[in-house]
Amino acid sequence: MKIALVHDYFSEFGGAERVLRVLSDMFPDAPIYTAFKVKGSLMDKSFADRTIHESFLAPILRIGKLYSPLRFLAPLVWRSFDFSEYDLVIASSSWYITRGFRVGKRTKVVCYCHTPPRYLYGYETSIDVMKYWPVKVYAAIVNHFLRMYDFSSAQKVDQFIANSEEVRARIQKFYRKEAVVIYPPIEVEKITKATENTQKQDFFLIVSRLVGGKGIEEAAEAANKLGFKLKVAGEAAGYSKVRDRVRDRGGNNLELLGRVNDDELYQLYACAKGFIALARNEDFGMTVVEAQAAGTPVIAYNGGGFRETVVDPSASSGQVPTGLLINDVSPEGLERALGKFEKIKWQKEEIQENAKRFSRENFEKKITKAVSEVMKG
Repeated sequence: MKIALVHDYFSEFGGAERVLRVLSDMFPDAPIYTAFKVKGSLMDKSFADRTIHESFLAPILRIGKLYSPLRFLAPLVWRSFDFSEYDLVIASSSWYITRGFRVGKRTKVVCYCHTPPRYLYGYETSIDVMKYWPVKVYAAIVNHFLRMYDFSSAQKVDQFIANSEEVRARIQKFYRKEAVVIYPPIEVEKITKATENTQKQDFFLIVSRLVGGKGIEEAAEAANKLGFKLKVAGEAAGYSKVRDRVRDRGGNNLELLGRVNDDELYQLYACAKGFIALARNEDFGMTVVEAQAAGTPVIAYNGGGFRETVVDPSASSGQVPTGLLINDVSPEGLERALGKFEKIKWQKEEIQENAKRFSRENFEKKITKAVSEVMKG
């Protein structure tokens, strides 16, 4: 088969980009098409061994952060790509829509959807620019037309794959399309082996970009008030000023580590007393599963994909708990959660066993099966 991969754009390297890396490993001969790439970025370096094709608008979109205010150009970007000669196109789709390209009569389109664009459907986003009224007016106009494009381009997809039940429900709600759920690939075996002999230390860990909507500020404030040590791995992104606010709120109990490599990250997961993830309505949340692969219990917001990856003590399934799901992320709510957390005797092996459900091996098997079924149809 002649296969092409499509991805939003090449800039930051996060969960969606890790999924793309595995898809690229599965289909090493498939070129990758994208709106633009930032030369020298971590994403660019991570795919230096692959053939990357940018859109004709890349020189404009890669300037500063123009791709965001120029989001109305997304339909033009994707329409400029012609995949008529390909048998299969696999699109890795998130906030830049990443659909609506030209295809041939025999071309099948599979969309691995990380989420329908959050900014189009009222979900909290990482950077709050809507507080400025000129931006709000501009967004209201642009987003109206983008929602129409988002819906119409979704109808041309042969098979949607959602990264969680949460996202599957969004796809059905906003696109009226059915989707199969294939959880993102987590390097469970690699993490487990790398952290076999690691000893626990007295700190909690957050792994996230320093942006809004992730609950980092609330966790930092709680660390300062309650006196527990909190380490945050991740760097600031976009126009966000969250890093300064987090530093001010966390005081001496907070340590900002910036970006760390995978080996360092695995050790942090394993050494942490617990992992904290407070993002609202998270699409999936790969870091929560990575922490469990290292045997570390989780305190997570009771919403979004976290409900699918964390086993709370109140679960009726009879499974051994792997973390706590909480509704109140205020310092007072976290204080109650920490009190409960300390009373539970966490079982490392059971926590790691839960993580195996989301292994890279399972992802590859299910993607292969889904592709096979689409091509047969």
